[in-house]
Amino acid sequence: MPKSRRFFSAQNRRELLLPALFLAPAVAVLLSLSIYPLLYSVSVSLQQENPNGVVWGLGNFARLVSDSFFWTAMAHTFVYATAALTCEFLLGLGLALLLNSQIRGRGIFRVSLLVPMMLPAVVVGVVWRLMLNPNFGAINGTLKQIGINTESLTWTASPNLAMLSVIAVDVWQWTPFVFLVLLAGLQAIPQEPYEAALIDGSSRWQTFWHVTLPLLKPSILIVLLLRTMDLLRVFDQIFILTEGGPGFATETISLYIYRTAFRFFDFGYAAAMSFVLLALTNVISVLYIKLLQAEPN
Repeated sequence: MPKSRRFFSAQNRRELLLPALFLAPAVAVLLSLSIYPLLYSVSVSLQQENPNGVVWGLGNFARLVSDSFFWTAMAHTFVYATAALTCEFLLGLGLALLLNSQIRGRGIFRVSLLVPMMLPAVVVGVVWRLMLNPNFGAINGTLKQIGINTESLTWTASPNLAMLSVIAVDVWQWTPFVFLVLLAGLQAIPQEPYEAALIDGSSRWQTFWHVTLPLLKPSILIVLLLRTMDLLRVFDQIFILTEGGPGFATETISLYIYRTAFRFFDFGYAAAMSFVLLALTNVISVLYIKLLQAEPN
């Protein structure tokens, strides 16, 4: 082989090797923190212990069918996610429409709305647990001052009020995120469609329904996707506020997985439930993405 060809061959190998060396640390971190735990979780989910030892198979997944606690926790999760998402979207959209117009002090109001979102979930849970305390909490204290009887308002200890309380806390913290994304979407809409609608004599409601909402669709779907994924895996706030109680009233699937793994040490069954939750989240995410990619009629 001529020297020039050998030189270019060695140079090409070095050029190919250099990017690989730069990517190697990132690939190593990805393998150690993502791929390996995922494969290990799959392995654990397929293991089921019995008196004769460890049995490999789909026994943990088959066990889910007859587990009433699992289905109750799943129902609680979807009730929590649906109620919180609906309230956050409606409030966030209303605030975005309000602050998209020229009103006095909207800059200060916009900044103040972002404060709850910037607080860690643990801090929010602790603060609201103190505020919702029936004996010395700020909520009942304020209601007493205006003459309301609060003896029955045991917010996080009542089976009827506990779910409502944890939903309200999530709405308080994450409505600003929905508002921020939708406000950015509104401000990105060009003025030409509104001018055309005004010329055609469109009313405010007609303009909102036929112009604003269709053009805001990408922002709406993105914020719904992100919040749905977050709500389905909620753990920290509910764990701090109610620990899934009273009884099983606010037990979500994430809390049930945690309790199964770290209190009953049934890691295989907990891993199986985790993969079911992952599959449901992926299905919902794919539906959102298809709606986002769908061509308008």
